[in-house]
Amino acid sequence: MDASYSGCWPTMITPFTEGNKIDFKSVKALVEWYINHGCDGIFAVCQSSEMFYLSEQEKLDLATAVKDAAAGRVKVIASGHTADDHAKQIEQLGNMAATGVDAVVLVANRMAKEDEGASAFNENAEDIFRQLPSVTFGLYECPYPYLRLLTDEFLSSCAKSGKLVFLKDVSCSNEIEKRRVELVKGTGLALFNANTSTLLDSLIDGYQGYNGVMANFHIDLYKWMYDHFRSEPALAREVSDFLTVAGVTEARAYPVNAKYHFALTDIPMSLVTRSKSVSLLNENARHEITSLIRLEKALRLKLGLQG
Repeated sequence: MDASYSGCWPTMITPFTEGNKIDFKSVKALVEWYINHGCDGIFAVCQSSEMFYLSEQEKLDLATAVKDAAAGRVKVIASGHTADDHAKQIEQLGNMAATGVDAVVLVANRMAKEDEGASAFNENAEDIFRQLPSVTFGLYECPYPYLRLLTDEFLSSCAKSGKLVFLKDVSCSNEIEKRRVELVKGTGLALFNANTSTLLDSLIDGYQGYNGVMANFHIDLYKWMYDHFRSEPALAREVSDFLTVAGVTEARAYPVNAKYHFALTDIPMSLVTRSKSVSLLNENARHEITSLIRLEKALRLKLGLQG
């Protein structure tokens, strides 16, 4: 197991200028914020980054900017694996690897159509591995545009062969997570949970970390739980309960509300977002974010964390 693939990793949002261009000044500030608040790595050019709404060049420029800003302090992984056409996917993945990111992230639902079965998925995956033999790959069970979970057989095979270094699990099921711990035991494949409500139990069972959207609001609270769930189990459960309830925010105009949260706290940025209308962040939704900020501050005080 590569210990560098562990801990708390944000799924990075993409700040845009009022003119709807990538705001690279805010990108750099975001990377610093993640690192200063305890992140162990950064997943850039992902669904939170609005990768389905970025041009091919924007994806590469964003990945490069994040890697340059991180400057080797934490690992940076990136996807941009959005094309429907298989040959185009190979091109996208190869170009992303050329940016120098530490791993390129495959998107499970891109590797077979929704009405295709495991055989088509496996064939396309094997062709990617064959055509890009020098690329380090991770895999993300991205829920958009549809959710495709890995089969036990594929996960076990990739773990034993070393074809994947990590999985971003979106199963939201402790039963599946327990099974996956056994499937990859003794291999170099790290399991990351994207789901907050099952996170603590998955860590107890053997998952290596968290990689989810709510790290854009309070990654330091996730990091505290990750660092203390064994030594302070009762308080870790309390933190988990807070994070689970706070995680409902994800369904409320994300990532617009994440940008609003940053703008109110640490990083000035516009609310311009390509995947969601800013109008979804109505007055009620804005009050919810200010309430969340107050609750975060109270929990940080209890845990002895800096704001």
